[in-house]
Amino acid sequence: MTHITVPGHLPANATPTGDGVVMGVGRIAVDAYIDFLCPFCRQFELSSGDALAAMVADGLISLVYHPMNFLDEASTTRYSSRAAAAAGCASDGGRFPGYARALFVSQPPEGGPGLSDDELIELGLSVGLPGSAFEACVLSGNYLDWPPYVTEVATARGVTATPTVRVAGVPVPANAKMIAAAVAAAIGS
Repeated sequence: MTHITVPGHLPANATPTGDGVVMGVGRIAVDAYIDFLCPFCRQFELSSGDALAAMVADGLISLVYHPMNFLDEASTTRYSSRAAAAAGCASDGGRFPGYARALFVSQPPEGGPGLSDDELIELGLSVGLPGSAFEACVLSGNYLDWPPYVTEVATARGVTATPTVRVAGVPVPANAKMIAAAVAAAIGS
């Protein structure tokens, strides 16, 4: 992966390679490759997000979200990249999990423009992000080069769809029950 250029700006709490945002410090790594325009990712987050957050809170897992831009062409405004870049801004404000969930709850349909920058900013305010810093980050496009990088690294790792979940590097179905079982097995081994 040495040919992949790391963006000049990375969000707070980025992985050492810069291709995701880390939640918690647990024994087992859980990687979730997502796209904020992906309906299956929305289903995954809304059905499994609370269980994953509980595993993070219990110190069982380090959860890494990898916001990809697979579906940029499914919107008229590169929505996947814009939403992922805004999520990077939310990470800077310490609100990545809440903002990611808000993006999925408010997910627009494929084929249209997606949420506007103003709507992305309003979502940030709704989850407690400091208005001026978050707004400036979104409007400047500070992290617009980050989602293509995340996607390139994920593709180089063999990720071909979203959501893709890996527990300790092993692919697992994207549902809370299967992830919890894989985490328990990894802890036991």
